[in-house]
Amino acid sequence: MTEIDTRAPTPAQAASQSAAGKDAQLLHLVFGGELDAPEHVRFRDLDGLDIVGIYPDYATAFAAWKGKAQATVDNAHMRYFIVHLHRLLEPPVG
Repeated sequence: MTEIDTRAPTPAQAASQSAAGKDAQLLHLVFGGELDAPEHVRFRDLDGLDIVGIYPDYATAFAAWKGKAQATVDNAHMRYFIVHLHRLLEPPVG
């Protein structure tokens, strides 16, 4: 099972992925929604999820994530995530 990275991404991660794969298409999904409780990743309303978009690299996804996360900072139950779609499309062999 592939996990969703629920930790806040760092600018260093964004920069390293961007520099390492300028020609690579590493798709990332940014989405969010209101959680039942801030301690757990369980959404209150699956129909109300905010699908921000799919981005061609981590740096672009990070910028979208950061904008949405900062815009909803006053709601402790609102959380946004970056999903590394490229890892789902091309899982490691072995």
